[in-house]
Amino acid sequence: MRYNELGITEMIVSHVGLGGAAFSNIYGTYDEKRSFDLIRESLKHGINYLETGPWYGQGISESTIGKALQGIPRSSYFIGSKVGRYEMAPDKMFDFSAEKTAAGVDNTLSLLGLDYVDLIQIHDITFAPDTSVILRETLPALDKARRDGKVRYIGIADYDIDLMQEIVEDSDVKISTILSYAKSTLFDNRLKNYTKYFKSRRVGVINAAATGMGLLSNKGPQPWHPASDDVKAICRSASEYCEKQKVELARIATWFTLNQPGIDLNVCGFFNVEQMIDTLDIMENGINEHERKVLHDVQQRFFDKMTLHWDNVELPVYKAELDKLHD
Repeated sequence: MRYNELGITEMIVSHVGLGGAAFSNIYGTYDEKRSFDLIRESLKHGINYLETGPWYGQGISESTIGKALQGIPRSSYFIGSKVGRYEMAPDKMFDFSAEKTAAGVDNTLSLLGLDYVDLIQIHDITFAPDTSVILRETLPALDKARRDGKVRYIGIADYDIDLMQEIVEDSDVKISTILSYAKSTLFDNRLKNYTKYFKSRRVGVINAAATGMGLLSNKGPQPWHPASDDVKAICRSASEYCEKQKVELARIATWFTLNQPGIDLNVCGFFNVEQMIDTLDIMENGINEHERKVLHDVQQRFFDKMTLHWDNVELPVYKAELDKLHD
């Protein structure tokens, strides 16, 4: 396993971390035993960072990880969770207030069965009413939790890298990490333009969603994926090409992401132990000559002409749903 220092924290984390979204119904049917096996086998294979949050199954992910970690020495792993995004109902989905943030930290610790988490992140700051709420309520509440010994470090997680940069610049509270997702991929590699900046501010860089939340896989994304039909169609064409070449698109996409410079930690959402082992094999042994050729072809045919993304898509949809409720 390869290990990296996460920013200037005292956390030396595995290059591949375990994502907790899979321990819910987000990416398929939840299975407790499969989840327990995956968590414990990941630790045995050298993965020492686990990422979770209340949004993933409305607490199911956190409670699952908490149960799976019972009896495992606390010093053998790092764990990160989140505040800010909670429930499925649009009017209860986001709450960045100081009061809810403090309660969210306590609830996370209760579900995990822990005295502290190593990293607490503000989840999807794009959806805050205003950045002032993040700066004046959420971050100070987390800073108090840090002083109280409930969290060690504070981070932010969002799809909008520019917004995270703005918060890092404006915050009076030390932000130790940022988490960007689906922007160190074959179809959108914009995170590489920001890593030097965050490093200059001594902020650790966490990347998630190497497959673009399923877009870069032969199976394809879940129905809820926010990308447009046009983006999905291009990725589907790439996966169909890979299938004809007898190559799994997720393998070559993961290899591409794991080899991007400037990233301290890659959070991967595995569905089972086999996927985890395959990813670690990709990291340690690379991909074969045929896969390299297919990767080159896929880049040239599908992803070199433009950056594919879903910028400015989810927020208007969320606001429209809130307007319907108010009406």
